[in-house]
Amino acid sequence: MIGSSEKLPTPFDDGEVYDLILKDIPYGFDFYTGLAKEARGPVLDVCCGTGRILLPCLQAGVDIEGLDLFAPMLDMLRQKARELGLSPRLHQSDMSDFDLPRHFALVMIPFNAVGHNMTQEAQIRCLSLCRQHLLPGGLLAFDTFFPSLAIIGTPQNTRVLEGEMPHPSTGLPMRMYDTRNFDRVAQVQHSINELELLGADGRVQQIHRSEISLRYIYKNEMELLLRAAGFARFAIHGDFDRRPLTREDDAMIVEAWKD
Repeated sequence: MIGSSEKLPTPFDDGEVYDLILKDIPYGFDFYTGLAKEARGPVLDVCCGTGRILLPCLQAGVDIEGLDLFAPMLDMLRQKARELGLSPRLHQSDMSDFDLPRHFALVMIPFNAVGHNMTQEAQIRCLSLCRQHLLPGGLLAFDTFFPSLAIIGTPQNTRVLEGEMPHPSTGLPMRMYDTRNFDRVAQVQHSINELELLGADGRVQQIHRSEISLRYIYKNEMELLLRAAGFARFAIHGDFDRRPLTREDDAMIVEAWKD
């Protein structure tokens, strides 16, 4: 891992802590649930996590399955599903190495998860496998960020407060910090994340530390990856409203079809 001598867990090794921060985050929610409800056939949620997208889709009657590498994510998803009286079909596998018996009208990879393919080979395998699991005319949809100077040009190894929010159970403050560094040649961002749980007196009671790396992708590079994976028809948008990607502070939303 870049810039880290201490081995830490990933944010995905504790489903309960993960949900403290990200369970209800709205990023991309309407886009992906909308696609799933409109799909004319089964749906696969790749890197489904604890079910932020999958469970509302299942509640809406969508024929949806989930895939994730991390058992704690799937365990938390199953627990929440049981509380809702649901029984999702889930698969534990890497997004660049999976083989499922069904084919899907929609495969989606929400919340920048595609960035966790750390090599070009893994990126192409992931996209190729998604295409192989699509029905004819099916859609692959995913999002990532555009690596603008404002993001990858930030000072190295600087602890930044990413946000403060109330604990969902106690209402007491939680603070999320991120310390990033970059290998800009390898196009890799490494983050040390710290979640502080505060007490009623304002003092820090617990700290949950984790680390993660991701590989960022430029727009023209994304086009080449899609073509290498067999997609002849695709669109790269600047946001979930499907406006063109024209500014470096845009997101990067991809839709690719299996013709």
